[in-house]
Amino acid sequence: MNPIRAQNRPSAIDFDLAGALKTHFGFDAFRPGQQAIVADVLAGRDVLAVMPTGGGKSLCFQLPAVLREGLTLVVSPLIALMQDQVRLLQAQGISATFINSSLAPEEVSKRIAAARAGEYKLLYLAPERILQGEFFNVVLPRLVESPGVCALVIDEAHCVSEWGHDFRREYRQLASVRRRHSSIPILAFTATATARVREDVLQQLALEHPAVHIASFNRPNLFYSVHAKNKQSYADLLQRCQNSRGSGIVYCLSRKRVDELTQALRADGIAALPYHAGLGSEERRDNQDAFINDDVKVIVATIAFGMGINKPDVRWVAHYDLPRTLESYYQESGRAGRDGDDAQCVLYFSAGDIRTAEFLIQQKIDPISGEPLIEEQRIARQQLRQVLRYAESTECRRAIQLAYFGETFDPPCDGCDNCRTPRELEDRTIEAQQFLSCIARLAQRGERYGASYVIDILRGGKAQRILSNGHAQLSVYGIGKHRNVASWRELARALLHQAFVVESTDGYAILSLNTQSWEILRGERKVQVCVTARSSNATSGKPEASELSEIDAMVFESLRALRKQIATESSVPPYIIFHDATLKRMAQLRPMEREQFLTIPGVGQSKLERYGDRFIAEIRRHA
Repeated sequence: MNPIRAQNRPSAIDFDLAGALKTHFGFDAFRPGQQAIVADVLAGRDVLAVMPTGGGKSLCFQLPAVLREGLTLVVSPLIALMQDQVRLLQAQGISATFINSSLAPEEVSKRIAAARAGEYKLLYLAPERILQGEFFNVVLPRLVESPGVCALVIDEAHCVSEWGHDFRREYRQLASVRRRHSSIPILAFTATATARVREDVLQQLALEHPAVHIASFNRPNLFYSVHAKNKQSYADLLQRCQNSRGSGIVYCLSRKRVDELTQALRADGIAALPYHAGLGSEERRDNQDAFINDDVKVIVATIAFGMGINKPDVRWVAHYDLPRTLESYYQESGRAGRDGDDAQCVLYFSAGDIRTAEFLIQQKIDPISGEPLIEEQRIARQQLRQVLRYAESTECRRAIQLAYFGETFDPPCDGCDNCRTPRELEDRTIEAQQFLSCIARLAQRGERYGASYVIDILRGGKAQRILSNGHAQLSVYGIGKHRNVASWRELARALLHQAFVVESTDGYAILSLNTQSWEILRGERKVQVCVTARSSNATSGKPEASELSEIDAMVFESLRALRKQIATESSVPPYIIFHDATLKRMAQLRPMEREQFLTIPGVGQSKLERYGDRFIAEIRRHA
């Protein structure tokens, strides 16, 4: 550790962390992993912390910022994200502000002067701003001099890495702050990062002997399910919209699908709005604000929507098309249940999605030469295979997701459809032997092909390529005519998912046998495949929470209405006032005095002073 950085640093034992946590944030206890991170931050160490969405990573740098002298700079990638964080902090009575392109130059100058005067504990900036010539060369050194910068926080730190799902080149350049101001600790936080991404972040930001904290990626409150996409899927989606007490997000692959679903839902009485890049920037902003402010219940969007959305009461997220990658699916579905209450994540899937995904992969071509971008296509196909394994597998879906991030999980989880209601399996060992036998016979001739070509041989295809190669003379030629192409492809994917066959990663997806393949050929291992995909009306998770009695539920809805009224008066989203979980505890405990009100989780001293009397009056009205 840099001795300059460690000099005169207070440690966690110098503070009443529990008292500060309650006073400033209204919580009675830390969430798992938070206290250890706070201790390392207070000790002045460089930190890399990977915590899942809803795990409370922001508090890990916000609490130390409140307790220490000086200013904490926070690099945040989106305007909406930093503005939301600042509103939350201000509602808790913590002095914070942001500087971004939404502000006039005179307002920027005013906030910089206030920061130099020590009026703020946290200052949020975009990476482009902190690297801007005048800010980097003039403003930043002055802030370091007075009031002093106690930490540089890099939020959404996966943006540093080319292997991350939201890579931004400006993030790569943040290491220049370390080179210029080596005494400032760097705190890197992100919700998703594979081992490869973590190593890249550590290297790119030049963290010195960092404290690395990797929390579990498991989100126990989320229920994961995959439904067959068919004629019943829209009816299932509509029912989900009608029955859920909270908000929902529907992700689609194309703008056309977004518009079609939005129109259909609105025609069926659902308050829904679209969000995609084809809309004007003002309309996108208005639609996003309407969703955040609870003016509409459902947002139907492409993947352009979501990053930086801190809406805690999203009760479900539905993917109406295949996500790009397993990591992006974890990130997008993880926008449900940020408040810790039960939420559902459903993926609608059909074989047609595979063809669409393959078509999009083939469009990855060099814009100048027109040649295929082989490496990008190879990576995209590898990512598609991971998504398909998740969608088609009979394994615990939670275990598949966590394995992607290098974390082990022992099923059953009781938090996914496969663990809750295992699907019926069909023995397809004989066809698997036929499929693998074809690969073996081709290999004997020194030839290797992909699944489509193997299936053509098994089904007795008449393509000139098969005839000219002499493959019509193979003993397996035509023995699979009893199954259609879709059925054989389903088997091929099942063999890949279960590691019974190997597919090359060179862009050509060539198949070869492994030890398990020969065990199947010798009759030592069976192959089972799901009979059908799960229907849309199958069990989709835990029912809507019913922990409130009839009277409590009435009080809860009354408090929600009051929260909405106060939020509208203050021009902030309702969750800035209180989360649903806090309102539930109010409805259950019904505190009549300020001292009782302060004991509610999520109520700190500042929120007691701001909102306590109005909420207590509403509770007394019901009493």
